[in-house]
Amino acid sequence: MNLLFPLGLAALAAWLLPLLIHLARRHPYTPLDFAALRWLRTQIRPRQRIRFDDWPLLLVRLLLLAALALLLARPVLSDGAPSPSTWTVVAPGLDAGALRGSSEDGRWHWLAPGFPSIDQPAPSTPAPLPSLLRELDAQLPAGTALTVHVPDPLPGLDGARLQLSRPVQWQPHAVVPTHAQASVPALRLRVSADAPASARQWVGALQRAWSTQPASAELPANTLPARGEIAAWGRTSALPAGWQAWLRAGGSVITAAAPAPQASVLLRSAEGAPLLWQQRVGRGRLLSLPGEWNAAHNSALRDARLPQALLLALQPPAPPRLGNAQDQAPQQAVLPAMTPAPRELPPWLLLAIVLLFALERGMASRMARRPA
Repeated sequence: MNLLFPLGLAALAAWLLPLLIHLARRHPYTPLDFAALRWLRTQIRPRQRIRFDDWPLLLVRLLLLAALALLLARPVLSDGAPSPSTWTVVAPGLDAGALRGSSEDGRWHWLAPGFPSIDQPAPSTPAPLPSLLRELDAQLPAGTALTVHVPDPLPGLDGARLQLSRPVQWQPHAVVPTHAQASVPALRLRVSADAPASARQWVGALQRAWSTQPASAELPANTLPARGEIAAWGRTSALPAGWQAWLRAGGSVITAAAPAPQASVLLRSAEGAPLLWQQRVGRGRLLSLPGEWNAAHNSALRDARLPQALLLALQPPAPPRLGNAQDQAPQQAVLPAMTPAPRELPPWLLLAIVLLFALERGMASRMARRPA
């Protein structure tokens, strides 16, 4: 048992109150003079001892105050049950029965939400394995060995190397991936039909640099791009009201207008001059290439790094989700060992306090009715 607020035990100083009360309320004894007492010497006096009357009532009152002080100290009970020495988890998709073999160890579980036993059917709902391993590491008591069977290649990677608070026996098993990683869809770049010919030529070249697909059709006049498309405003003037609303709703626009003061530089030339600015407008992004759309007069359009910089700004690469399981073996980090949450005792203490209080009142009333 531990105490969350040990300073609460200072309330035990209240034990002085019932002690003083019992000393002050001793039963009075009326002295009775006898004739023979006059022959006794006056200097001889009987010795007085400290004596508590009604000591059962005093004991109950002391126990009641001790229970109240213990309630203020907030006692908790830690789980004293011995923790299992080993745990083995198997990722869904592997043959857990074959891996277990003839072992009688019952601490084999699926690496799935809730960590059910392998005696149950394998969970069909996919879940990120690294996140589940971090959760399991936080739940297991310190000192419990962990063995993990995972498929190779390992799915569900989240871009961070797995670090656990205990050494892990990492057992990868080669499997054939059931599906390939989803490819990133190609961007669709649209330019307005009333844009200059130089702007349409540059947009077409940029689209060919991004993918082998042909350039998208030009936008008719007074028409907004569709959701998910990248729009190129071919004029150096400000965006119309409709385009500004579409941009704030989550669109992306490339323009040749001068950047706003709050825009940040996204690409610089070899000499350090800014070439490309980016600005967040609502939920959308505004990319500025100030100057003319003619590459002969705008050095930013001639920069070989511009297509890649625009692509990364508009569609950042997704972190890898599939990797070599052998390279993803967890590293042991110095992390605080997680222990099970302790159980507090206020309900039991409150019941004991109520019972002691009822007993104290009953004994006090009985003592009060007792004849002198």
